[in-house]
Amino acid sequence: MSPFGPYLFFILFFILLAGLWWLSWRIGLLIQEIVYLITGSEDLAMVILFLVYLPGILVHEASHWLVARILGLKTSKFRVWPKYTRNTIGLGSVTVTSGGALRDSLVGLAPLLVGSRLIVLIGEQVFETHTLPFSWRTGRLLDGLTLVLDGLAHKPDSLLWSYLLFAIANAMMPSASDRAPLKLLGIYIVLIAALFVFIDQSGRNVLLLLDFLLGPIQLLTGAFFLVVAIDLAVFLLLLAVREVSRLFVTQ
Repeated sequence: MSPFGPYLFFILFFILLAGLWWLSWRIGLLIQEIVYLITGSEDLAMVILFLVYLPGILVHEASHWLVARILGLKTSKFRVWPKYTRNTIGLGSVTVTSGGALRDSLVGLAPLLVGSRLIVLIGEQVFETHTLPFSWRTGRLLDGLTLVLDGLAHKPDSLLWSYLLFAIANAMMPSASDRAPLKLLGIYIVLIAALFVFIDQSGRNVLLLLDFLLGPIQLLTGAFFLVVAIDLAVFLLLLAVREVSRLFVTQ
């Protein structure tokens, strides 16, 4: 691998994160569409989606609540149940008092941060996803994939752990209300990054920062690779179920 090879993990991580976001969105729509095709009930479709994602929803809302309390913000109205809000489905909510752009952004990002940590933990301890980056760097990616797939097939309770990965990953994405305070924080981060690059024109400090972040990014990349693979399999299965459901409904 070239000297710049390890930094490709940053690109791969963001590609996997974007893929996970898209698959999560499409899977949610497909679940509702299939239930509606079979039952004709929008309310039941919403409830089934809620039940499928329930472990992840609990993690999502608990993350908001916990980080808000750590940051000294007042919380109220903790809800874990589906509800239509402004033409969208809200699967849960926690009311948190505003604490400014930084604290509000941390509360909004909490489910993504906590969910990612849980995904890495499950991936490492159950499926050995931490071996994937090393396998890629050493040109033995097939061996790493074989080890992870063997864990999926033979580890005790692998189906349960796979479901928890699926539920947590697909429920951890920030909602519209979670993303609202991130816009101002994003502007600040871009300005600080531009100033950082301007001051450090040699690029040495940037490389030091990338080296510092490389370890966590590699762990996230390995775990997200497995989650995206699980999501892709579920997505293809749901596509097939939808087509079969359409055939029965039209008969």
